[in-house]
Amino acid sequence: MRVAYVQMEPRLLEVDRNLSRAERLIKDAAKEGAKLVVLPELFDTGYNFETRGEVEDVAMQIPDGQTTEFLVELARELEVFIVGGTAEKDEKGKLYNSAVIVGPIGLGYIGKYRKIHLFYREKLFFEPGNLGFRVFNIGIAKVGVMICFDWFFPESMRTLALKGAEVIAHPSNLVMPYAPRAMPIRALENRVYTITANRVGEERGLRFIGKSTIASPKAEVLAMGSESSEEVGVVEINLELARDKRLNELNDVFKDRRPEFYFV
Repeated sequence: MRVAYVQMEPRLLEVDRNLSRAERLIKDAAKEGAKLVVLPELFDTGYNFETRGEVEDVAMQIPDGQTTEFLVELARELEVFIVGGTAEKDEKGKLYNSAVIVGPIGLGYIGKYRKIHLFYREKLFFEPGNLGFRVFNIGIAKVGVMICFDWFFPESMRTLALKGAEVIAHPSNLVMPYAPRAMPIRALENRVYTITANRVGEERGLRFIGKSTIASPKAEVLAMGSESSEEVGVVEINLELARDKRLNELNDVFKDRRPEFYFV
């Protein structure tokens, strides 16, 4: 299976422009054979909002909003699965930092995840996620979804892995420098593949670090983006490696867990 990250530079509040830019990059990934493509957090709206009103102007319902419908059509056209971060407005007007997963013909909209661990000023605009950590069986793989700052909490990926995730899709808008170094270790701890799709550029003085990363269950960095360029990274992954939690004939990273001694 070939998987990809899309590293792009959204422009704040310019949804149509951002969707067009994402389309070109997703098509580039599909041309290289990618079957699962991960986009950044809030790829369609930009990130560094100043007011709640700005978010309300660009947030959309899922699955009936422009962004989800756009991704569904593109997934069908290209016969790929896509995970992308977007600002969600629910039927009661509450705002969430969300991600959707869509697929090709016969699937369309598959599901959504709402970011559980909000970072910094996100707390001024978004509600904490209330759907839990979710794993989506797309047939060719079981895909867990988390968003950006979720990585900082080891419980996020461990929960997804215990629920059966083989690949972790990780839409991000990273500004701290740690995640590109940490994600291979998170992948190793849980024996999963991770796809961190980060953005580049600067918004209202906030600089994003790029360095989108695909890591293997052996802590290998299979692909890493630059710090400043829009690009795609496409690699071949072996899902059997993610399904095997054994380190050797006597150690299995899940069977050897001793949760009765862990402090929660």
